[in-house]
Amino acid sequence: MNQENKYDVVILGGGAGGLFCAFHAAKNGNKVLVLEKSNKVGKKILMSGGGRCNFTNRLVNPHNFLSKNKHFCKSALSRYTPQDFIDLVEFHNIKYEERKHGQLFCVDSAKDIVNMLIKECKNANVKIITDALPSNVIFNKNLYTLNAEINNKIDSYKLKICTNALVVATGALSVPTLGGSGYGYDLAKQFNLEVVDLHAGLVPFMFTDHLKPICKKLSGVSHPVSITCNGMTFTEDMLFTHRGLSGPAILQISNYWSLGDTISINLFPAIDIESHILISKKSTPKQRFKTILTSDISKAIADELEILFWPDMANIPIGEWSNSQIKSVCINLKAWKVKPSSTEGYRTAEVTKCGINTKHISSKTMEVHGQKGLYFIGEVLDVTGHLGGYNFQWAWASAYAAACDL
Repeated sequence: MNQENKYDVVILGGGAGGLFCAFHAAKNGNKVLVLEKSNKVGKKILMSGGGRCNFTNRLVNPHNFLSKNKHFCKSALSRYTPQDFIDLVEFHNIKYEERKHGQLFCVDSAKDIVNMLIKECKNANVKIITDALPSNVIFNKNLYTLNAEINNKIDSYKLKICTNALVVATGALSVPTLGGSGYGYDLAKQFNLEVVDLHAGLVPFMFTDHLKPICKKLSGVSHPVSITCNGMTFTEDMLFTHRGLSGPAILQISNYWSLGDTISINLFPAIDIESHILISKKSTPKQRFKTILTSDISKAIADELEILFWPDMANIPIGEWSNSQIKSVCINLKAWKVKPSSTEGYRTAEVTKCGINTKHISSKTMEVHGQKGLYFIGEVLDVTGHLGGYNFQWAWASAYAAACDL
């Protein structure tokens, strides 16, 4: 075999975790190769956070992550913290800002994060090959051998590569147009690793019942809500779309929803809406119920709520309503029960929920138990973060844990 095709570390995937692991492993003296199947690295980073990349969160805590083993993420997260990544961002003079809930975004562009990772890789002499499809991974005599088919606009050729360590940072099934795939899971199964049931995570809901035309009519309208499902509650903005419901509140709760579940939406999380209406009944008895609501909710939403919850009382002044009638409507406004028919799926999902069962993986090094030199990092594992920079922090932390062992 050509000596140039022998590497100490080969990393499959040129996303956040792959690039981050690459330059840290190279700084440890390793000859490192990154194989990326897309035509450029960091595509998902570029699209994240509305093009500004929510690269971490100041308030990272293990309970911000879902996993069959809730303790698995603790070691890596403690070894590489949000402040560690902030220090790297500041070293590269990248301007960033803090938004609500501790979320950190680039001021200018997500390109700043991608360029930072590429620069670090270049400085550490990491070799990156794009348009590369790896296949036929074989483990023999402590070496991993694989083929890579390179197809780009300029050239097409095949490489046979061998390495002492193989790091799988292929991401998962979410947003296939940005390079998401199930290759990491296929490789895990090749080495007899269990993959926990996969679902689209941090994803909008769709409806097929009476709510579908309402959502379509209100498409583009957002409103702060408190939303609950299976004992979890998030207070964030909810966005109506022409297919259903989205926005931060919906994306967060989608990680806790299963097909058939009902979600409960409090449309007035900041006020006691019943007391507010009863006070208005005394002070402005000639007002209509809907008119009172529009001080705290858009008229468009109020119009639809009226049709849903009090159509027969629409034109009756609030002063003529009984207190029990007011209470009945307010119960619906504080706990609006809706039942999604499905999610939008991997096409728009920000992450893939679940993944490779972490019982097979060392929480300290990300190496597979009993399989020397094979590592899995990032989204491909059964670790799913909340919305708000947590999944990027998991990518950095798990990549760093693996790199320290290489």
